Order: sequence, then C-alpha cells, then structure tokens
Amino acid sequence: MNPDTPTSLLGGLTPSQFMQRHWQRKPLLIRRAFEGFRPPLSIAEVKRLARRDDVESRLVWREQGQWQMEQGPFARLPPARDPEWSLLVQGVNLHADAAADLMAQFRFIPDARLDDVMISIATDRGGVGPHFDSYDVFLLQGAGRRRWRIGKQKNLDLDPDAPLKILRTFEPTEEFVLEPGDMLYLPPAYAHDGIAEGECMTISIGFRSPSLLELARGMLESASDELGQQAPAALRGHYRDAGQPAARHPAELPASLIDSALAAVAAVRHDRAAAARYLGCWLTEPKPEVVFEPADPATLPWLAEGGPQTGSLCLDRRTQMIYRDRLLFINGELAPVPASASLRRLADSRRLACGPGARLSIDEKSLLDEWLEAGWIHWRPLA
Repeated sequence: MNPDTPTSLLGGLTPSQFMQRHWQRKPLLIRRAFEGFRPPLSIAEVKRLARRDDVESRLVWREQGQWQMEQGPFARLPPARDPEWSLLVQGVNLHADAAADLMAQFRFIPDARLDDVMISIATDRGGVGPHFDSYDVFLLQGAGRRRWRIGKQKNLDLDPDAPLKILRTFEPTEEFVLEPGDMLYLPPAYAHDGIAEGECMTISIGFRSPSLLELARGMLESASDELGQQAPAALRGHYRDAGQPAARHPAELPASLIDSALAAVAAVRHDRAAAARYLGCWLTEPKPEVVFEPADPATLPWLAEGGPQTGSLCLDRRTQMIYRDRLLFINGELAPVPASASLRRLADSRRLACGPGARLSIDEKSLLDEWLEAGWIHWRPLA
C-alpha cells in the first residue's frame, strides 16, 4: 500500500495522514471502510474454531447481573436465541488465510506491531462490558449491528469482582452504531463498550504494545544469554580487593564489592545491534499454539534437480519475518545470512518471484530449502 495514496480503508485519508493525525492519538470512525464487506469466516466457522484445543477462545455472559467467563475449547455453545452472550476467538489469522489476508491490509503499520485478528460473535445485547485496551485496535463490523460507546476517561480503575477487565465506572462521550463494513479505530487506554443489536460479528485487528518493563526485562535476559556465549574482555576474571583493610565490622557489605558489581553491569553492551537482535527474535517468536507442517521435499519443484523452476516463494500465514539493517529474523530465529535485497523483498511482500535466473547466493538457496522443508514458506508455481 502506498502510504501517500488515499484509501477508503481509512475514510479517504492516506496511511501517512492517518498515522500523523490518529495513530496513538484519537479515534476515527470510518463508514464503509470495506464496501460490500464479507467477513473472512462465517459465524458457524467461528464457532467450529472455538471447539479446537489449539485455538484460544472465551465465552462471556451475564447471569443475574454478574459477569461470567469461561475459557474454551467449547464442545457446545449456548443457543443463538439466548441473549447476552459473546464468544471471542483469538488468533484467527493463524488458522484462516482469509483472516491473514485481512490483517495484511493494515501493513502500513510496521509488522513488529501487528498482533492478531480476534473475531467475536454475540447474541442480542451481548458484549464484554466497558473496558480499555493497552494496545491500538481497529473494530471492524463483520455482520449484524453493534452499538459502541466510547470515552477518553482518566479513571481506569477495574471492577475487582469481575472475572475479566471491566471498568468500575464508565463515562462515555460518543456513541456509534456500526454496520457491516464500518470500522472504528481506538488508540490505547480509550474506554469503550460494544453491545450487539441482534446477532452480530465484530472483527478486531489488534496491535501489540509491549510494556517498558517487558522491554527492559527482555533486554537484560537477552544480554545474559549472550554473556553465557562469550563474555567481553572487561568481564573476564574475578573480583579483587588487594588493599582491603582488616574488617572492624565483618558483617558489613564492602563498598568496593558494590562498585565492582556496578562496573560489571556497565561493561555489558546495550547497543542498537543488541536491541535489534533481542527484538527481532522476540517479536517473530511463533505463538505457543502454532505448529508448522513439514513439507515433503519430493513435492517441491524448488528442490528438484536442475535448480528452481519459475514461480514464487510465499511465507506461510503463520510465519513472521522482519529485518533491521543486515539482520534478518524469522519465527524467533536470527537468520545465518544477511538481509539481502531479495530476502527483504520476501519479508516486505511475503512473496518472492523466483526462477532459474534468480539472483540468490548458494547460502540463501540452502536456507530457503530449509524453510521450505520446515513449512515456513511454500512454493507456488507460475500459473
């Protein structure tokens, strides 16, 4: 998507304008973001996903005025005629190509921020209560109607008795009814409450926003792992205290030992390359439920004797691939080859046209062979 081309997806704004005016700043209601929209899955297909033990799902309902929640999988769900219940299914993009294709339309936002597609279905008056998210989200109406009330409130205290994160008080300032194809963008910490008007489906395209604590902890853990592989010269050796006077207070911790500990920590490198290595591996790590199916090499023309035939290499919908400078990351691993122009095209387009004249090094071809056999990428012959 050209970041400077207006699009109906963003209500006529260009992606650049949206990112400057709304992203992380203020909501945007987009009528007919998708003209004649058809959801990536039917309500029945979403219910079938909720039966699987490799799919994260939740059922939320109210009983005698109290919120209730149960984790899936669900062998049976309440009948559609019963009001006030909602089914939420996470990571639908991992299980359906159509949902992955829908998420790909939001790649004007860096892949490092893309999280997943959640689909919720609800019966009349169903919802999950007033709440806020710590991440950015696009709420796309897939079927039926849902009434949204939103507000930028300072009091974000939660109800301690609720089984899910529900605001203790809710102060809406705006209200919208969304119909199929309509979409509402909300930045983090914007309170909202969606109530179904009849049976409906809402598709949430969410964007991960790691906490600063997560980033700090992850960087320290990554640095610790790297120290275990090769310690810098400044950290080789042991604490020395020649000249330490005889202790008058033997239980007192020596100041020189504290100074040495601080000096040792300061010697650990926390540079941009280290941060990129940590973030690249962490952000592309597959979710626990993801299992790739190894390919049969005999079915892959790419691996046939005589070299690759004409076609394309395509990333599996579950594969995550990003790069920074010459570092390339895929499914939680740092690739052993530099991020060449060809491999960057594969990451950016999620597809790489190939043929007998493909300009790939021997190491790149060998690595692509491994990814093909692992099921991380797939071969598509020229139609």
